[in-house]
Order: sequence, then C-alpha cells, then structure tokens
Amino acid sequence: MSSLLEVEDLVVEYPGKGFRTPPFRALKGVSIDIKPGETMGLVGESGSGKTTLGRAVLGLAPVTGGSIRYDGREIGHLKRRDRRSLADEIQVVFQDPYSSLNPSLTIEGILSEPLTARGVSSKAARTRVRDLLDRVGLPTGAATRLPREFSGGQRQRIAIARALALDPKLIVCDEPVSALDLSTQARVLDLFIEIQERTGVAYLFISHDLAVVRHISHRVAVMYHGELVETGDGDQVTAHPQHPYTQRLFLAAPVPDPDEQKERRAARRALLDAPAGEQAA
Repeated sequence: MSSLLEVEDLVVEYPGKGFRTPPFRALKGVSIDIKPGETMGLVGESGSGKTTLGRAVLGLAPVTGGSIRYDGREIGHLKRRDRRSLADEIQVVFQDPYSSLNPSLTIEGILSEPLTARGVSSKAARTRVRDLLDRVGLPTGAATRLPREFSGGQRQRIAIARALALDPKLIVCDEPVSALDLSTQARVLDLFIEIQERTGVAYLFISHDLAVVRHISHRVAVMYHGELVETGDGDQVTAHPQHPYTQRLFLAAPVPDPDEQKERRAARRALLDAPAGEQAA
C-alpha cells in the first residue's frame, strides 16, 4: 500500500532571538510516512519537536530542508492560497477544546462554516451537521447550543466533528485528549478509533503520553530533541522499547492489560490490511 503522507529528512529552523544568536533547529532530518487509514503515533516530551512536525505538515511551520509529500504531491513549500485547496483533505484537532471553538457561534454555525465556504447550500449543510453530530455521539439538539454549554469531552467531540466536515483523508491530532480527565480520554480515543474504522481516515496522532499512543496507534515514532530515536510497530515500540529514552517513557506509562491491548491492535491492523470491499463490509 502506497503512503498517503511522506515526510523525508525534514528540517525546521526558527530564527535566533538576538542578532548574534544562531537559528534554533527544531527538527533535524525527520522522516516518517503514514498509509491510508493508518494511525501514526508521534510521542515525546515537551520540546521534542513532535508538535513542530505536525505544524509543518499543516503549513504552519517553516520548512528549511527536506520534503513533505501528500498523496505524491510536494506540499512543504506551498503558498497560503495553494494550501487552502488541501483543507478538504488535511484537517486538524487541537489540544484545547475550550479555545478551539468560536464561543459566539452555535454548534451548527461552527460545523456548517467550512461547508458553506465550499459552496454547500444551507439546507445541505444542516443535513450534514445532523450527520456529523450523530457520528460523534451528540444529539441533534446540540446544534442550537453554544460551546460553553458543553463539557470538555463534548467540546472535543464537536472539534472532531468539525474536522470531519469535509471528509478529510488525514487528520493531524495535536494532543487532542491531554486536557481531558482519564475517563473522558478513553471515550474520546475510542471515538477516534470508531471513526477511523468507519471512514478510513488516517491520523498523525501527537502526544506526550505513551499510554495514549499505545491505545490508538498502528505504528509509533518516538522523538527526542528534534530527532526520531525509535520507530516501528505499535506493539513493539510501546511494549518492548529498544532506545533508552523510549524505555523511560515506558516506565512512566506501564501497560495495564498488555494482552487485551495487543489483541485489540491486531484486530485493527487486520482491518487496515483487508481489501477495501472487506473493510466496507
């Protein structure tokens, strides 16, 4: 299966703060790839460069060197106008469900905004909003309410619905559950998995928490000081890490039930590898 996203030898530098301060190299030749319908977990501590990688894929961080190819097309140096054409296929779910939603718009307004911007009629947009709310497990009556009327977990469901509005092929998930309590985290992660199994969307799933990445990822890449130090199958990297840094992350996030986790990921991998007709069934 060919890759949907290919990042090769990516370098990102930011200018120094002072006249004589050298540039800060946030990414140092990073390479990853994501296949259609796959979740690549990107894990590392704060400052490791994982969010910078996600921002570079979204066109929000400067690409100093290397390449980013989406569906065979180089997108690392696109102008802003050309990036807009990718919005239908690449979307994002941010960390904070409280600040990522416009507080002055109703949920219907938030979800229909990207649709009407693409020329979808108001009637069709309302129908689509009802479908999106159902897809993320919220009642249709939520459409007339404001974001402040919802809990953090419900707001993140709304953010996920907004990301799904244009039927993207890839969603960059930047710490999407870190602001939630543990029980809500589990429900939102299961929602991500359910949506992926239903739609075939791929995720670049960024997190500092190895336990979260273990729960959702087919493959895992570990970042440290702007470099990839370990990458591979999710079971291997999260249960039997080889690099000392990954081992430290592992000790901070022990596996609660490794057999159950392994069986679940094996079932998801079988679904990912199945022919398209069998997946639809």
